[in-house]
Order: sequence, then C-alpha cells, then structure tokens
Amino acid sequence: MPPDSAASTAHRTIHVALIGNPNTGKSTLFNALAGLRQRVGNYPGVTVEKRVGYFEHESQQFALVDLPGTYSLSPRSPDELLVFELLLGKLPDQPAPDVILCIVDASNLERNLYLVSQLLELGKPIVIALNMMDLAEQAGWQINIEQLQQRLGVPVVPIQAHRRIGLDKLKQELLNAVHQPAPPCPAVFPDVVDRLATELQRTLRDTLQKNAASSASARNSDGELSLCLVRRLLLDVGGAVERTLLPPDENTLRVVREAREQLKAAGVRLNAVEAISRYDWIRNLLDGAVRYAPPSELTLTDRVDRILTHKLWGTLVLAAVMLAVFLSIFRLAEWPMDWIDRTIAGLGEALAARLPQGAIRSLLVDGVIAGVGAVVVFLPQIMLLFLFIGILEDCGYMARAAFLMDKLMQSVGLSGKSFIPLLSSFACAVPGIMSARVIENPRDRLATILVAPLMSCSARLPVYTVLIAAFVPTNTALGSLLPGLVLFAMYVLGIVVAVAVAWVLKRTLLRGQGSPFVMELPVYKVPSPQVVFFRVFDRSWAFLKRAGTIIFAVSIVIWALSYYPRDHKLINSYQQRIAALTSAMRDSHSAEQSDKLAAQIETLEAELQAELLKRSVLGRLGRAIEPIVRPAGWDWRIGCAVVASFPAREVVISVLGVIYGVGEVDTEDESSAGRLVSKLRNARWDDTGEPVFNLPVALSLMVFFALCAQCASTLVVLAREAGHWRWSVFTFTYMTVLAYLAAVATYRVGTMLGW
Repeated sequence: MPPDSAASTAHRTIHVALIGNPNTGKSTLFNALAGLRQRVGNYPGVTVEKRVGYFEHESQQFALVDLPGTYSLSPRSPDELLVFELLLGKLPDQPAPDVILCIVDASNLERNLYLVSQLLELGKPIVIALNMMDLAEQAGWQINIEQLQQRLGVPVVPIQAHRRIGLDKLKQELLNAVHQPAPPCPAVFPDVVDRLATELQRTLRDTLQKNAASSASARNSDGELSLCLVRRLLLDVGGAVERTLLPPDENTLRVVREAREQLKAAGVRLNAVEAISRYDWIRNLLDGAVRYAPPSELTLTDRVDRILTHKLWGTLVLAAVMLAVFLSIFRLAEWPMDWIDRTIAGLGEALAARLPQGAIRSLLVDGVIAGVGAVVVFLPQIMLLFLFIGILEDCGYMARAAFLMDKLMQSVGLSGKSFIPLLSSFACAVPGIMSARVIENPRDRLATILVAPLMSCSARLPVYTVLIAAFVPTNTALGSLLPGLVLFAMYVLGIVVAVAVAWVLKRTLLRGQGSPFVMELPVYKVPSPQVVFFRVFDRSWAFLKRAGTIIFAVSIVIWALSYYPRDHKLINSYQQRIAALTSAMRDSHSAEQSDKLAAQIETLEAELQAELLKRSVLGRLGRAIEPIVRPAGWDWRIGCAVVASFPAREVVISVLGVIYGVGEVDTEDESSAGRLVSKLRNARWDDTGEPVFNLPVALSLMVFFALCAQCASTLVVLAREAGHWRWSVFTFTYMTVLAYLAAVATYRVGTMLGW
C-alpha cells in the first residue's frame, strides 16, 4: 500500500504525471511501472476517473498519475481541460507534478511530438518514453536517440512497455529529472505571437488582480498567469481556457479581442497558426534524426483493414465477433460457476447445521448467503466479459468497430465519438457516461449520456444468465446454441433502442448537427497480458465490492421485510402437525409409508414458509403492487424483486434468492445457480396454482432489465455529468416506462405464440 505521507520514505514522494496520445501504450506503461500498487478515484469536484500508481526506485517513492489520453493541450472537452489544469497545478487538492512523463509512439513520431512541443512550454522537467520501438524497427525506421534527445533538451528513453524493456533506465531518468533544470522553451511561433502573448500576460495580471472575487481569480489565487496559459487563451478562440479563465466582464474580453485583432492585422491566421508552426518545428527537429524506410505498397495492418473496415464484410465480422463473445461467456463459465455454487451451498448447509432455528440462522443462511451468494456465482461470467473486451481493445480491433459504427452514429444525429462511450457502457454505464466528456459538442455529449444506460452492462448479465438457464430450451433445432443467441439478442435490443431514442432526442429536445468523427486506427498488435489482466482484475473487484456493499445491504433489508412480522400461532399450528407426522414416520415400519409421510412434511414446511412470506411486510407490499405488474406476467414476488433492485440491477437475483429461500434448498442440482433455478421452475401462482415462470415471463423480465434504469450509481453520475438532476429524473422515467411497456408486449406476444 502507498504511504500516508512523504515522511514514511527516505525522501518526499515524487509526483509524476503520465501523459500521451491515445493508443500509445500509456495504460501498459502505467501497469508495468505500478503493478498492483494503484488506486482508482475521482479528481476533486469532477467525476473523471483518475488512477494513481506507486513504485520505488533507489529507495525513492514515486506517485504516478495516469492522465486521460489527449492529442494536444488545446482543451476543448472537459477531459482535456482537466489535463491542462493538472499540469499547471491549478486543480484543488491535487499537487502539481514534479516531473512529466510523456509516452510517445516511435512509429508515429510526427503526430506524437505535437503534444511534446506543447509540454516543453510548461517549464517543468520532462522525460520522454519512446514506446513501440519494435514497430518502428519493423517499419525500417532508424531513430538517432542521442540526436533527438539533444535537440529536444530532455531525456529520451527507448522502451517496449509490453515487454518491460527499458523501464529501469526510465525510472532512473525520472529520478534524475527532479534535480535538473526545466528544458528550454522551443521557439515555435512567429515573433509577433510571442510578443503579443507577453503583452496580454501583463494586462491580464493587472485586470485579474482587480477582480479577486471572480472564479478565474480563485483558480489563479497565486496571482500568476504563465505565458503558456496566456498563449492558449490567445490562440484557442472559444475554447475551454477562455470559458474558465476569463471573468465575464466586458473589459477583460475586450483586451483579449484586441490582442487577437492585432494578430490578424499582422497576417496571422488564428485557426491555423499553431498547427502550421508546430509541425514546421517538428519536421525541422526530425530532419536527420530519423531515417525513414521507403514506403511499402501495403502493410499487414492495411491488408487486414481491407476486410475489417469494409462496409459489408467488416460489419459481418463485427457481428460474428460479438456473437462469439456472448456464446463463449455462456459456455466457458459453466464449470467455475458450478464450483462457486457448490461452495456457497456448502457454506449455507454448514451454518444451518451449527445454528439453532431462529432469526439469526435465517438471517445468515436465507439473507446473507442466499442473497450475496446468488450474485457472486456470476463472477466467472463478469471476468470473461472483461477478458474479451480487454483483448479486443488492446489488439486494436475496438477502434475498427468504432469506425464501422460511425455512419450509424451520424445517421441518428450523434457524433462518431459517441460510439466509444456507448461501447464502454457494455462493461459499466458509469465509466461510459464519464468518457462522454471527450465529445466537444454539448448536445451530442448530452444525447450520448442519456442513452448510455441502455447498453446492457455487466450488472445485467446475472439476470440474463439465471433466466436463460432456467427457461430457454436447448432441445430445439438450434440446440445448445439457443441460450447464447438469446443472450446476444438482449445486447442487440439495448443497441437498437438506444439508436431509436437518440434519433428522437436529436430531433426534439436536443436538435443540432452531429460533429465530425476523427479517430486514429492503431496498428494491430498482440494484446499485452498485463494490461488485460489489470482490466479484468479492476472490474471484477469492483463487482465484488458491489456484492459486499449494496447487494449485501439490500439482501439484509429484504430478508427483514420477508421475515417479519412472525405469526407465532400459525408457526405453532404447523409445527404441531409436522411433529405428529415426524413421530408417525419414526414409528412406521414401511418404507413406502415413510416416504409418503416425508413428502407430507416437506409440503407442510413449504406451505408454512409461503404463508409466512405472504403475511410479512414484503408479502403485503407485493400483493399491493401485483395488479400493476401482472400484465407483464409477474406475480407479487417478482414485483417485489424488481422494486427492490432499483439501487442496482443485479440485486434482483439476490432478492429472488431471499424470497425463495435458496439457502436451504437441496444442492444436488449442479447446474449454474441451480438452486435458484429449481426454485423458480417450481414457483406457483397463489390463486391458480399454475407455474409463475415460463418462457414468455422470463423473456419479459429480461427485456425489462435490458431497458430499465435500475442503477443508483449511474443516475448520480448522470446528474453530475449532465449538469442537473432533472436529466437523471428524465432518464429514469423514460427508461422505466419504456421497459415496462416492452415487458408487457413481450409477455403478450410470447403467450400468443404459445412459447
């Protein structure tokens, strides 16, 4: 674990900011340096996730902050502004970095050095990690590291992050950089730009000091406006720096506008001067330091992309890949799920055997173990889902999927950048919504946020799995493929509905043109086992924490509501009858008669539990809402489980486990979650005695959870990212109504078709 203070090491902790373009191996380098010594949280005041890792070198403690990937320090989105402010030390409760570690793709130097040229202007020690040297060598490039380092004025360390090559030298350079002076600021811009930026810096200092109450002054309470910050303000017309730095008074705005007019009068094009100047500087920097191989006709990546990015073949491959993933999740997880299921069952039986009858035994066996255990059993499927996502993302295929989906995003009025947040929402809607911050257009960003919860996240997977295992037949023409196809259909349903809702939103509440989509397609590479492992570990641990907190708490509450009040007269009446039958069974000398008496005892015990559940607080609540949920084919017990699952979708499984008393069921059924499955199959309507569950009911319940908004965490983050609670209320309302209507329609159609 990281130290609580710098005093716990021989020296103070050195804070390192890790920054780089997307697809440069930044996550691989972070995990290679920090390993398991990392923490995940949010930056102060915002919902952007930050990762901080810790490592030591020569007894010196380092804190490595993994910043969101960015192509430049010209902030347009909230994520980019956060990166810029952190590097300048403007974030509250977040120390300014002592060293900046910039990771650069050696096979794409010209584009990556654009960001480096901006970092050099910050006046902070910088170390460059030149990653993917193997790809540059394969392309026939020859990079003179010493010459490049001399021209930049900062250490340049060639590394291969996925193979952990060059990391020791990188750590040493980070340690050395703390004691070295900041690199010289490169002469990138025409003289007129630097002259006007310096004049504007002096004017703004005087203006802001007179307006100490403004929000901009609060951000710059030290009274300092760096030349880098003022240059960004001067060149980024309408950008995030202008919106956050300048107070809304006309005098300050006039000063900035006058400086920009002087630039225009000098023949400077504000919208192009930075790109032209920086790329001219980069080309001069690389001249003679890099020798390029003659371009080949087609690389391996180009040949593969001819198929994978093709309008028809690429779409078919994408559909096949997604189908294979979901079929594999369902089939490969069977054995580990069975093992976890038997282990939990054994724990419940052991506790039941050692504890006397009463509330404590019922709480532990029927509440905690039945509730939490019914969800933990799905951990193997969660791990498999993130394993496949990690492999597809790290090998470079996910970017191709985004490219294929761009036209669909544009057709419904969204930005092509919306695809990545929506894709992330398949794992969890919370990081998916947070990643929408990279979308510059506010309407596109809001539309993406409002439909992201429709993607079937990993929390829905346990609901799908237990219902599919119980009620989707395998004796059809499709055989064992049908359960996987149904699972795939639930994910497709979320996508189709999200597209439809986005189309409606962009033509009603959020009218406006979608912004263009620009995304780099990285070269294909072998996935890094370390990166994939950390992704699986991080998300699986998050799932287990939910099981140990939200689901644990809800399970206890549901147990209490289903256990109390206790009707002792009813209990005594049944216990007397059961005792009489037990005595008769002991005195019986006929095996056939003993079996009949045992069956009667089992029936009486089931009747007692059912009657006690009806008379409990939960039972009374369930019967009150049954008229509302009955059109969807649900009885009062399903209704109670659905209502109780509003904090988190997967809670429905634990609630059903509590309601049906899974903790004391025979465990000879060794199928995945077999104890709960057998209970669901045997459930009966109170008034008709007919089975509660069948295929139409199971499908209606799955459709409801595919479209509903049962996730308190998602709604909280949605409110913060959208800027107001009314958007969370709107999302919860439209998704719940949509889910209910779709569930009713599914049940009615399924019943009409005789399923």
